[in-house]
Amino acid sequence: MGILNRTRDSFFSPAATFDLDAFLTRAESLVEGGADLLDVGGVKAGPGEEVSESEELDRVVPAIVALRDRFAIPLSIDTWRASVAEASFAAGASVGNDISGFADPDYLTVAAAGGASVVATHIRLRPRVADPTPHYDDVTATVADFLSERRQWALEAGIGADQIIVDAGLDLGKTAAQSLQLLRDSATFAELGPLLLSASNKTFLGAMFDLPVLERREPSLAAAALGIIGGCRILRVHDVVGTVRVRDALARVMEAA
Repeated sequence: MGILNRTRDSFFSPAATFDLDAFLTRAESLVEGGADLLDVGGVKAGPGEEVSESEELDRVVPAIVALRDRFAIPLSIDTWRASVAEASFAAGASVGNDISGFADPDYLTVAAAGGASVVATHIRLRPRVADPTPHYDDVTATVADFLSERRQWALEAGIGADQIIVDAGLDLGKTAAQSLQLLRDSATFAELGPLLLSASNKTFLGAMFDLPVLERREPSLAAAALGIIGGCRILRVHDVVGTVRVRDALARVMEAA
């Protein structure tokens, strides 16, 4: 899953792909690099500038239309607003990637109506809210229970079992140590359904290795490898080419074994 952000304040590379032409150039490079899915976002997860519903729609819907017209590849919308998800499904997206854990009560309804798959992600509070000192008695058990509950919500909304993806939500209300523990415990979450890993360039990797965001390529690839071994089957990444190489190398090793 190649990451495409139409934001001015992305933590990774602020405003680099806000311009639609730059966005589409980046999309082309991701597809050429081997992406199987493109994830379009218009609002970053963490604290930042206020982005209204209308502004988010203006950012992502034209982008999805442009991607649909140019590439024969599935598209995902990274939003926690049901209205934005609904418009994106109408424009050509087929996956709703919701980091809020379906906090919008209409999200699953519009996803089911649009025949879309969904990503259920664990977050301790909510998007756009800082959570500097999260506490869990057992972070793995808490996240697994949350994801199991959200999966059940999706089933009850009429979404097929094979259309429900789960994501432990690394960095989303977790310390670096907690995020690393969740990565190590990927096999636990893989038992719930298709597992998405979003670790690319994240804060917990920077904290572990004392690296700024633009220097986290190698730890991100190592996290991807560990995730694959643990059962992650969708990898949301900035470096598609490197991750594809890691995936293919692991596949050859596993086949040889």
